Amino acid sequence: MDISAQGHHPMKIRRQDSHVVWPENFGRRFLVSVDTEEEFDWDAPFQREGHTTVSVPELQAFQQFSESLGFKPVYFIDYAIVQDDRAVAFLRSVAEKKSAEIGVHLHPWINPPFEEQVNVHNSFAGNLPKELEEQKLVTLRDAIRDRIGITPVIFRAGRYGIGPHTTGLLVKHGFVLDSSIRPRFDYSGQGGPDFLAVGPEPFWWAEGDDKLLEVPLTTVYSGLLRKQAGVVAGFMEKYPLVNAVCSRSKMLERIPLTPEGISARETKEAIDVALDDDLRLLVFSFHSPSLSPGHTPYVRTQEDLDGFYGWWREVIAHLETRGVKPVDTGELVKAASGE
Repeated sequence: MDISAQGHHPMKIRRQDSHVVWPENFGRRFLVSVDTEEEFDWDAPFQREGHTTVSVPELQAFQQFSESLGFKPVYFIDYAIVQDDRAVAFLRSVAEKKSAEIGVHLHPWINPPFEEQVNVHNSFAGNLPKELEEQKLVTLRDAIRDRIGITPVIFRAGRYGIGPHTTGLLVKHGFVLDSSIRPRFDYSGQGGPDFLAVGPEPFWWAEGDDKLLEVPLTTVYSGLLRKQAGVVAGFMEKYPLVNAVCSRSKMLERIPLTPEGISARETKEAIDVALDDDLRLLVFSFHSPSLSPGHTPYVRTQEDLDGFYGWWREVIAHLETRGVKPVDTGELVKAASGE
């Protein structure tokens, strides 16, 4: 793994050296992950206070929907969620029934200890001093253990904000899987990590004698220029006009697997592209406040919420027609390890 610091930016991932080799019987699988978090104004400055958790009751509706479609969601939960008694009761229930999985989702600005200034740069936990990043990680992990009764071993950084110390800290504290990387996206303009050169294939981080499985969120390129995407993407990221021209002309489109801002048609196209490229694992994600109208830019109205659930029905049906089956993270780690 070649990682280089870039100015004040925490990390720029250039390539992966140890992609997972899946056993043949693994087939083609998908994972649905939920960034389970408080509601806050995405356009306002970060604040320690002033957030709500009113969308928590809607987790039960999504859980029932997931079970009806035959998949097991992964709830990456943050500090605000583990302080909410309704959320804790729900998460205890699904953990006991093993009908969902629970991981850690670190939003440093609301997660004690509070020693850093609240600003954009520090909203990426990987930018914090190593000791503070570790304290926040352990505080949240222990709160989940104490409140919900399970010790989580899977992690996703809030804002995808891993840094040079994150993976070593995860290994140190017994985590086996990270899902913080959002391939083909660059957050370095805000002081975050640059994932432009990273593909969607799972790979191993090596930390001494220990390994950590990285399961990136799936993003693919479609369009006539997708084989040249490595060259074109950098220009698209830097120049919005180039991005607009490429997207509108269908020459090159970047499609993350999410119901937030991506149509079912685009998503099915991205699934087909990924499968044509022999990607064996597809990772979907969204933010839990989208389960309640009015809290994210993607679900403003009840009609939007109906469309959100319709998106999932259409996409899951397409996965079934393509022979892509659900998987949980325990199965993932075993298959990736050759067990």
